[in-house]
Amino acid sequence: MKKNLIIIQGTTASGKTSLAIDLAKHFSCAIVSADARQFYKEMSIGTAKPSPLELNAAKHFLIDSHTIHEDFTVAQYEQVASALLKELFIQTDHVVLVGGSGLFIDALIYGLDDLPTDKTVQDKLQETLVDQGLPYLLEQLKIADPICYETVDKGNSRRVLRALEVIELTGEKYSSLKTGQRKMNDFNTFRFTIEWQRDLLYKRIEDRVELMLQAGLLDEAKELYRFKELKALNTVGYAELFDFFDGLISYEKAIELIKQHTRNYAKRQLTWLRRYDDLVALDPYSEISLLDQVLNSLKKL
Repeated sequence: MKKNLIIIQGTTASGKTSLAIDLAKHFSCAIVSADARQFYKEMSIGTAKPSPLELNAAKHFLIDSHTIHEDFTVAQYEQVASALLKELFIQTDHVVLVGGSGLFIDALIYGLDDLPTDKTVQDKLQETLVDQGLPYLLEQLKIADPICYETVDKGNSRRVLRALEVIELTGEKYSSLKTGQRKMNDFNTFRFTIEWQRDLLYKRIEDRVELMLQAGLLDEAKELYRFKELKALNTVGYAELFDFFDGLISYEKAIELIKQHTRNYAKRQLTWLRRYDDLVALDPYSEISLLDQVLNSLKKL
């Protein structure tokens, strides 16, 4: 029989952590994180990491596993998490995967094309971005790979830079190298999200920001300020406070922007969820607990 990966994904502040812990307790299994910032041990309050009590309630993996001083890319995550699942499935029939980073989850489930990378080329392209801007790079991509140009997110400089990097390293069109072939997994996947009404989700987000501030987010950001140029710290909750420390905005404006940018992030997460045909929406307003909703759904699948 195949093993079962239960995926709890969706927006920030939706209650994923609590549900994941309930499921881990029910199945006596581990939780694997798919949150692109909770990997970093220096960032805790601003990434809404599980509390020490929550971490002790179930075995967690890929939380506090890396440092902000080293990049942990989606490709690296796919390799590490895939190996981890193989080990965990030797011990148990179930594993819970939880997080809001859809790209990381998709990499683990569907795989990534094995394409080359080179730091020198990256640095050169980054300099071009700074000197000549994204429109110039988009024109270069349009010439080199018209198909990729038509489909790429033209507001996402990282995607554009990555495409140009692969083209330069291989001499081939990026679009022709992306096979789109999916991994063949030896486990079943069951995908769930907690579906809040939009206004109540935004209220939960604002409440969470206030709780982060009470927990010491400002002091945590001060400790990390000297590393603000690191990619890991280009993150909602920290970037706004760094601007406050630099005197660019007021403290009140920084808090307002943290809430606004977190709401914007939640919108993008909701958009990402629309790509899945196998997503089961859970009702947080129901008299039936979220845990029982998942268990009832699993019985039907």
